[in-house]
Amino acid sequence: MQEIFTWQNIVIYFIVINLFGFFIMWLDKRKAKKGAWRIPEKTLFIITAIGGGIGTTAGMFVFHHKTQKIQFLIGFPFITILEIVTILYFWLK
Repeated sequence: MQEIFTWQNIVIYFIVINLFGFFIMWLDKRKAKKGAWRIPEKTLFIITAIGGGIGTTAGMFVFHHKTQKIQFLIGFPFITILEIVTILYFWLK
């Protein structure tokens, strides 16, 4: 089990989840413009909460998507900062 949680794998995970978060924001914005089925807001928050906060927050501002909704404008950065502080706490411990 320890072999799975190497620093290299953790870094790869965060890169992939943030790229996915960025992509999912682009996809949802594209679907919104076309009037198509949308990605549930709950899903966007879950992706943010499992480590994709940098990607979803960046996607929110790059694509100007969900920037009018206060729960996203405050929620995504708040979750991201909370995760970064938690990671630093355990890393520096």
